[in-house]
Amino acid sequence: MQAMHLAARWALLPEGWAENVQLTVENGVISDLAPARGASAPRVDCLIPGAANLHSHAFQRGFAGLTEARGAARDSFWTWREMMYRFALQLDPDGAQAIAEMAYVEMLEAGYTRVGEFHYLHHAPDGGAYEDPAEMSARIFAAAGATGIALTHLPVFYAHGGFGGQPAGAGQRRFLHERDAFLALVERCEAMARPGDVVGYAPHSLRAADAPDLRALAEALPGRRAHIHVAEQVKEVEDCLGFCGRRPVERLFETVEVGPGWCLIHATHLTDAERRTIAGSGAVAGLCPVTEANLGDGLFPGPAYLAEGGVFGIGTDSNVHIGLANELRCLEYGQRLFARERNVMATEPGSTGTQLLRRALAGGAQALGAPDAAIAVGAPADLVALHDPLGLGSDGAQMLDRWLFGPDVRVSDTWARGAHLVREGRHVAREAVAARFATVVREVLERA
Repeated sequence: MQAMHLAARWALLPEGWAENVQLTVENGVISDLAPARGASAPRVDCLIPGAANLHSHAFQRGFAGLTEARGAARDSFWTWREMMYRFALQLDPDGAQAIAEMAYVEMLEAGYTRVGEFHYLHHAPDGGAYEDPAEMSARIFAAAGATGIALTHLPVFYAHGGFGGQPAGAGQRRFLHERDAFLALVERCEAMARPGDVVGYAPHSLRAADAPDLRALAEALPGRRAHIHVAEQVKEVEDCLGFCGRRPVERLFETVEVGPGWCLIHATHLTDAERRTIAGSGAVAGLCPVTEANLGDGLFPGPAYLAEGGVFGIGTDSNVHIGLANELRCLEYGQRLFARERNVMATEPGSTGTQLLRRALAGGAQALGAPDAAIAVGAPADLVALHDPLGLGSDGAQMLDRWLFGPDVRVSDTWARGAHLVREGRHVAREAVAARFATVVREVLERA
């Protein structure tokens, strides 16, 4: 394969921002970094590492924006969930793949080069297994392959409808597994993985996977990345207290050994002690600020968590609006509204955007078992170019801040493992993918 050369006016390197940098990419890996030499290579305004989207439910992209009408009663996550169930019950494998492809195209256009797919849509609409029990996971791998995004696949274990082993409801029938069948699913997914893909597992939540389930899975799947929803809603905390007298994070840490290989999705409603426990464990807090705002879930205690050395990454969750800049902006602005201060998630003087991005890159890679996100020799060529049409940025940090907090700077190009997938802001397969997506969503909404 012919080497690729790319020059950037500014590039975010591990040691900081550098001016006039030229990269050489061979076989999908950065093989050389040097000062830019004239006009010998294509030149971009600003180059940053591609990010990991640590938490996605791809199929939910299909009804983004369609739950924004107020009902007769108070709306919350729990009322939104009913629409999600209705939509999920209508999807066949072809439809699930088409929607996932649309979501992954948009992620690449937004600056993500890897996705963590928290995948619980396993079975046929009647709850029965497909001829290949991994059929729906296979469609996630196919969507990732078709669009070029790297995948950390996280098949979800879901056994109960609530704390104390409550039976699952009809809307959850496509999600359910016995333990042995689930372990067989994980093994089958490992066989489907492409080079560079990662297969972990995800107990859905403490209400869907009880303590014996968590212990059995941890014992059977050592060393794999493990993700779990925890303490997302106040009702979840109250229900857990009512069941066992312990809050969800307390219950989780008492049940299994939680460490750097774990990602705790949302972890919104925490006591000070719980927050310190998560930070001290080395686990990643998987924050999804746009979805958390959309659902009215609450705000993560960001500044205190960072002060305790906590690690976080970001995810698009319900995919109601896919954008790396959107997530980081929403994270920072939420903290500003709560603290009534500015630049709250910056822990030292300097660019808030640079600090937010660096933390999200590191936490996302850790959570998804991926190589460090870096523009460095030997690193995968997962790269995102930012374009400044007005030419106002005086340096890379200012250009990045204007991308996150201003209206002008945008993603122009994305490379994943050296493949040039986004050009002039659009994925190379966007038109065909969008056409299939629109057809599927129309058909599903007619039935839902």
